[in-house]
Amino acid sequence: MAVFRSGLLVLTTPLATLAPRLPPILTSAARLVNHTLYVHLQPGMELGGPAQPQASPVQATFEVLDFITLLYSGADLHRQLDVRILLTNIQTKSTFLPVLTSVQNLAHPPEVVLTDFQTLDGSQYNPVKQQLERYATSCYSCCPQLSSVLLYPDYGTGELPVEPLHAPLPSTIRPASPVARSPKQPVRGHHRGAVGGTFDRLHNAHKVLLSVACVLAQEQLVVGVADKDLLKSKLLPELLQPYGERVDHLSEFLVDVKPSLTFDIVPLLDPYGPAGSDPTLEFLVVSEETYRGGMAVNRFRLENGKDELALYQIQLLKDQSHGENEEDKVSSSSFRQRVLGNLLQPPNKRPELPSGLYVLGLTGISGSGKSSVAQRLKNLGAYIIDSDHLGHRAYAPGGPAYQPVVEAFGTDILHKDGTINRKVLGSRVFGNKKQLKTLTDIMWPVIAKLAREEMNLAVTKGKTVCVIDAAMLLEAGWQNMVHEVWTIVIPETEAVRRIVERDGLSEAAAQSRLQSQMSGQQLVEQSHVVLSTLWEPQVTQRQVEKAWTLLQKRLPKTHQTKN
Repeated sequence: MAVFRSGLLVLTTPLATLAPRLPPILTSAARLVNHTLYVHLQPGMELGGPAQPQASPVQATFEVLDFITLLYSGADLHRQLDVRILLTNIQTKSTFLPVLTSVQNLAHPPEVVLTDFQTLDGSQYNPVKQQLERYATSCYSCCPQLSSVLLYPDYGTGELPVEPLHAPLPSTIRPASPVARSPKQPVRGHHRGAVGGTFDRLHNAHKVLLSVACVLAQEQLVVGVADKDLLKSKLLPELLQPYGERVDHLSEFLVDVKPSLTFDIVPLLDPYGPAGSDPTLEFLVVSEETYRGGMAVNRFRLENGKDELALYQIQLLKDQSHGENEEDKVSSSSFRQRVLGNLLQPPNKRPELPSGLYVLGLTGISGSGKSSVAQRLKNLGAYIIDSDHLGHRAYAPGGPAYQPVVEAFGTDILHKDGTINRKVLGSRVFGNKKQLKTLTDIMWPVIAKLAREEMNLAVTKGKTVCVIDAAMLLEAGWQNMVHEVWTIVIPETEAVRRIVERDGLSEAAAQSRLQSQMSGQQLVEQSHVVLSTLWEPQVTQRQVEKAWTLLQKRLPKTHQTKN
């Protein structure tokens, strides 16, 4: 069976009947499409008649919004799919307009059109497929050689759950009052509104939030995207996509699902953003988590002489496959955690390194837990080169750095027995950039030479993976002698706590030490693999084992390339 990169799923079954059939329909679609799946809702459309069907408006009711949530929730089980429910024909009662009077361009033109429409005998009936293809191409920009597939009876009827078909869907918008609300109740439209978020790794919960906002807005939607100070409290902020990348993904999604709207995507730099200051806005879409923030926005508006916004509180999507230490909701934080241990960029080719040896550079800010990760890698079979130990060897009397350091800094840095007093030397260079550069210009090339000698020793011992454990790996330029940089990240507050506890320093001294190093964000930008020791030791162990297993899978290919 052919697999297509992009597809259009046309759903024709009435929503109440369709809801319980949705999981097998999505599973069938996921077998045929592996990247972008557009969904077009046209309940009640007849593909088996003589007349060519036309797109018609679908009343925006609470049932429609609930179905959109149900579909995105179900799509979360098929994470390889980028599902996008097209909203052009879903309209609020006050704004019924001609639907799709021109062909709508899509970012990923569908290569195949699918439908849940049921033929009488369940066959791939050609006239129905032709009707489907004509309908799809009259609505959307599709690939010239468009294929079509009738999913029925592949998704079957025997897989239906036993609950009655008329059971109400879970509510997307939390009711503002305890009064019962009919699923068929129309949704009120507004001219202009707002929605905000981080929108990192745009996922299905984001898409529910954005889709509700797109249905409610008739003219303009202001989208605030968190940036700068609002990102500091996020879990694993070093792994957040850059602002520009998040905006690009957001913009493509929004223009795809409702091109008739004007979108104003702006950086969100404070908790209120445009929602607190724009007098033309009428509504704000929030999640269960950010509802209190929405209330604060309204208080802020009232204090500044502006009307309150209508607040639409969206229920969170549950993550049915969340792992240990992950939230039970669909969350960008969980997606960032799942990145830990993965290869983020292609490895470096290092033909000058010993043949058959693959070298990792392990780094991280002070207190990040490099030593514990190095020990875990050693237990898995890696040969560890500790740059601190090499530094001790270099400083020792008769060592390669001993005489140059004494000549540069004088004999008053020596103990009575002639060894270098590293505390005195440290105090001499701390806070003095010129003196520090003098020291590193001596030490870093010496340590690099010793590390290369250790690599050769690793080869003689039959090792295939070597790890250079070095806090200053990138500052020293040693990334030029490794295939991959592996970085350990933790929040700075946790690093300060660990340094104070481990080294007996004051908080100010610990912070001063961190400020003299590259930040976690700067390290990650140059890294191939990122790990974190923020959680319990067994969680770190699983991360390291995952990273090691993935490394083993790419070693033969890398060696083949290298050789």
